[in-house]
Amino acid sequence: MNRFHVHIAVDDLDKNIAFYNALFGTEPAVVKPDYAKWELTDPAVNFAISARGRAAGLDHVGLQAGSEEERAEIEERLQTADIAGVKQEGTTCCYARSDKYWVTDPQGIAWETFHTLGEAPLFGEAEVESGESACCAPRPEDSSSSCCG
Repeated sequence: MNRFHVHIAVDDLDKNIAFYNALFGTEPAVVKPDYAKWELTDPAVNFAISARGRAAGLDHVGLQAGSEEERAEIEERLQTADIAGVKQEGTTCCYARSDKYWVTDPQGIAWETFHTLGEAPLFGEAEVESGESACCAPRPEDSSSSCCG
């Protein structure tokens, strides 16, 4: 199953968890000190929030593929349409390991297509390598940074 993904940077994680619990009528599937994620089936959405030092607001949107084949199919469609992107394999972010393909839409919004491979003990690779804490989409010329899904 493919699932729409939205990630919002927030100022107050606890206040936002309470708000989205009420909005969605359910608790998050994942809660960390700086992150929460709801994997809803109605509507089918992977909705995540984090307090990671970024400006509050929309962080990125994406499509979570149910398999690596489905993720590769989305990547192929984008490449066929001459939409340049950045591929990441086995990257760690948002407490998960994933294969990803990032593109930017005409408005400048980062779109992540990803297939989750498993859980991870840390928020992201940048946290381990440099002490950085924010989640971010890679710049097209930089495929080394990672983000969430």
